[in-house]
Amino acid sequence: MRILMLNNEFPPLGGGTGVVNQRILEEWAHREDVEVDLVTSSRTRDQYEYEEFTASIRVHKVPVDNKNIHHSSNRELLTYTWRAWRHARRLAKRAGYDVCLAWAGVPAGGVAMWLKWEFALPYVVALQGPDVPGFEQRYRWVYSALTPFIRLVWRQASGLTACSEQHRDLAQETEPDLPIEAIPNGVDMSLFYPDSTIHRENEAVRLICCGRLIKRKGQQYLIPAVAELKKRGLAVELLIVGTGDNEPALRRQVEESGLEDIVRFTGFVEWDNVPQLYQTSDIFVLPSYNEGMSIALLEAMATGLPVVVTDTGGTRELVNGNGIVVPWADVGQLAQALSHLVASPHLREHMSRLGRQIVLPYGWEKVARRYLDTCRRISSTYP
Repeated sequence: MRILMLNNEFPPLGGGTGVVNQRILEEWAHREDVEVDLVTSSRTRDQYEYEEFTASIRVHKVPVDNKNIHHSSNRELLTYTWRAWRHARRLAKRAGYDVCLAWAGVPAGGVAMWLKWEFALPYVVALQGPDVPGFEQRYRWVYSALTPFIRLVWRQASGLTACSEQHRDLAQETEPDLPIEAIPNGVDMSLFYPDSTIHRENEAVRLICCGRLIKRKGQQYLIPAVAELKKRGLAVELLIVGTGDNEPALRRQVEESGLEDIVRFTGFVEWDNVPQLYQTSDIFVLPSYNEGMSIALLEAMATGLPVVVTDTGGTRELVNGNGIVVPWADVGQLAQALSHLVASPHLREHMSRLGRQIVLPYGWEKVARRYLDTCRRISSTYP
């Protein structure tokens, strides 16, 4: 099976979509029946880069002159679209691919559609987040302009996947009649697990929020909720893991709230060090406006943390007795949920066991197999 893969973001550039892409390639690297060329972005201004996972999994990076690893500007997306199309076109002329897998409808899906028109190459679009209209508040004007193009890309695709049932439901608000397969994101259960040998000297209940520091993730509502817990006399501390555009504003918010003694920003943390952060915490919090399916949430649950999350992508599949779901941007209900768990160690222990059980079917090996099965099915049925 020869697969051409398109993704404008790939670690360290971007967020969850790039991480999912990387984990899939890591699983496929153990197979002898898969060959992949991934065309992604280089942060350089004019230098094309080339890397190899294995001899059969190759990463081609086209220069986009990226200025911010957390976001791609419109200029960078357009640059990727043009250069990725040219580079992928050269690869397609000589490689003879069976299928193209595009991570996101825009821009990768657009490139895949043009390749289909020229080379009769079937493609699958994996919907992961902001490429679905309605997902991101700050893109509402962009969605109004791009939705007709997004619909065309989806209709021309031989297959569509979404990373959760809720994300599929959101996509079908734009195209109700299109079949979309829900393939969840995954977690490495061998890395993320509870460790009962770890003991902290500090008796405060540690909350952890892991993700990009951007407004959509909602850390700006978590900070006043923690201030409320402190006001109630509860012994808590908050670990904010990650970096992003909203970090300066969040740091100011902490200072103005007088929370410097109980809120700590870790900055960027290498992925290998993330499991220990979860293992030394007590409650995971994700107050996000929207998610496809949060990898951080899966990792926290695998580590046995009870969770407090908003009712957004993947929540219905993942939270069932192992946490509390609160409305987006509701500081009062967020504080109440956290207060309830902080004061209830036996409830936290019960939720911990449930969370670990719920994510058992979400290993990356199973997720990677489902994407490969989808690619094979599309390739075998395409005329």
